[in-house]
Amino acid sequence: MRGRLIRLGVNVDHIATIREARGVNYPDPVEAALVAESAGCHGITVHLRQDRRHIKERDVRLLKAVVKTHLNVEISLAEDVMSFVREIRPHWVCLVPERPEEVTTEGGLDIVRFRDEVSSVVQTLQEVGIRVTVFVEPEEEVMEVAKELGVDAVEIHTGRYAEFPTMDELERIRLSARRAFSLGLEVHAGHGLNVWNVGPVAEIEDIVELNIGHWIVARASIVGMSKAVKEMLSAMGVK
Repeated sequence: MRGRLIRLGVNVDHIATIREARGVNYPDPVEAALVAESAGCHGITVHLRQDRRHIKERDVRLLKAVVKTHLNVEISLAEDVMSFVREIRPHWVCLVPERPEEVTTEGGLDIVRFRDEVSSVVQTLQEVGIRVTVFVEPEEEVMEVAKELGVDAVEIHTGRYAEFPTMDELERIRLSARRAFSLGLEVHAGHGLNVWNVGPVAEIEDIVELNIGHWIVARASIVGMSKAVKEMLSAMGVK
């Protein structure tokens, strides 16, 4: 059992996905976020996509007003979403890659290829007091670029580990987290994590936050949001 606190950020995007499937006003991701907080999570995450396929501006505005822990908004490098979050000023913004045809985020942001664009967005967001993280692949060299870009944190993409939970993939995450921490960056991680594979990632000492959405929302559809959050916290070793 780990001796320090690791935070759980609950991504409520797919509550909105259910809402949008019928074009109605329920279920409400804002209500889900409040229940998740009451169950003990440490933050709320949403992804404001360019196509607004699930989360809308209305959701982000209300979440910023009512979330008591912290609000983390994932965005692409697109100007319109960047301008919107500058107005709302969530506690965190996570820069992620985005393609219209993808079902979900498919990998880390290429901060080497898009170095100039990322640098500009990071500076623009930090100017208004927003802490910025980048969603990246578990590669030590990428952590060094993230440090040079001046971000506050990195979020390590755990998707490949979730699909192929081998010791090699876990070691890639561990070494990347260690490198990021040694550079003075806060280390988050997420994507594809569930109660069966989260334990080894949660045990990596340099990771201080896991952002998890799909499993929690899927489980919540069976047992309710509060119980789903508590089950994840238990699997993470958080009491």
